[in-house]
Amino acid sequence: MAETASPPEKPNALRSALDWLLGTGPIATGGGSGFQNSRPLGGITAASGEYYSMFTGTSGDDVPALSLTSASSVTAVHACTALISGAISSLPVSIYQRTPQGEQEELFNEDLWWLLNEQFNPRWSAAKGWEYLGMSILLQGDAFAIIERRGPRITGLRPIHPIAAEVRPSNDGRRLVYRFTFDWADGADMLGSRIYDQDDVLHFPGIGFDGLRGMSPLRSFLRMAGGVAQALQNYNGKFFTNGARPDYVITGDMTEEQITQSRASIDAYHGGLANSRRPMLLSGGLEVKTISLPLEDVQLLGLRQFAVEEIARAYLVPPFMIGHTQNTTSWGSGVEAMGVGFVRYTLRNYLSAIENELNRKLYRGGNKFLAFDTSELERADLKSLFEALRTAMGRAGEAGFMTPDEVRRVLKLRKVPGGDALATGEKEMTDAQAA
Repeated sequence: MAETASPPEKPNALRSALDWLLGTGPIATGGGSGFQNSRPLGGITAASGEYYSMFTGTSGDDVPALSLTSASSVTAVHACTALISGAISSLPVSIYQRTPQGEQEELFNEDLWWLLNEQFNPRWSAAKGWEYLGMSILLQGDAFAIIERRGPRITGLRPIHPIAAEVRPSNDGRRLVYRFTFDWADGADMLGSRIYDQDDVLHFPGIGFDGLRGMSPLRSFLRMAGGVAQALQNYNGKFFTNGARPDYVITGDMTEEQITQSRASIDAYHGGLANSRRPMLLSGGLEVKTISLPLEDVQLLGLRQFAVEEIARAYLVPPFMIGHTQNTTSWGSGVEAMGVGFVRYTLRNYLSAIENELNRKLYRGGNKFLAFDTSELERADLKSLFEALRTAMGRAGEAGFMTPDEVRRVLKLRKVPGGDALATGEKEMTDAQAA
């Protein structure tokens, strides 16, 4: 009797995904895009800390591993990332043109101005788009946005989650190729994965760029500082959830059955915040002894303050800017000095990289370029600002270097007749005096 062939096994989506991730299944090959023989995770062991924490919840040394969700629950991490990404999203992007005389002339009717300052695409406002890209850099080390085109014209930017991105060099190693995996949140027309050339992708890597990806803060400089802060936060939560009672031990002569009953009774009548003030009734000569150190001995408050300073130091943010006012700042006492210091020593690292990527992808080889306008953050108080602008226009017979219209533009005021004249410093005579 002929042997009946068994029907082919139906493909299991979960098993296929795990095989692809772990490198235990067949390899899907592609064309000349540089994605042949590519598996994202390869071998996952305790030694490969980059992916070990994704599956175990720890970093391999018993420190809680930071994820996007847990990092956001650490207030110092949230404050630093919200401060920097919020500052980036609030800055206007100005577009300039270089004149043959070497001057820079600002352009106000460029198509890209609306895209970069108001709306990335119909789903993304520019402010939220820049904030999202900034958070991606600060938490995962890379930010990606697809350049949407209609023919040669740029019509929009589509931010992409860094987890959905895979970066590979081209076959000749001279360029980068990107593969993005889309889900239903990106729209039904984008399901699956697509490959893009580097000219169609804005890639903003953070520090430690190795030619492919930036260094992930969650798995590098925040791994210990952020993990310790999370552990301290978790300890605080468990301590107060338990009614702020220290750990204790009950001593006395009990059988195994009595021990089991006592544990169940303690959990039922004394566990949780609602039962924290219930008196414990003991019999049979049992005694309660505390085995935890008092809070002043473990200096929990000092450790939490130090954790805030460590995280702020990792992000190059002065602690006073995230509400840690225990120590004074060395950036000066005025608002202007603090704003200038923040822009110069913190924001400029990110802004320069973003400007460079935008100019080389959007204005390649032309005489146009764009830059973030940081004047709002560096602006002094009103009294100092008005004194500076008065000096700029020229006063007390001194020559000015700004016209009245230029000064009014700084204050967002309209031009006035005759406002384009530059003060020369010479004493002007009235018509009667001239006669």
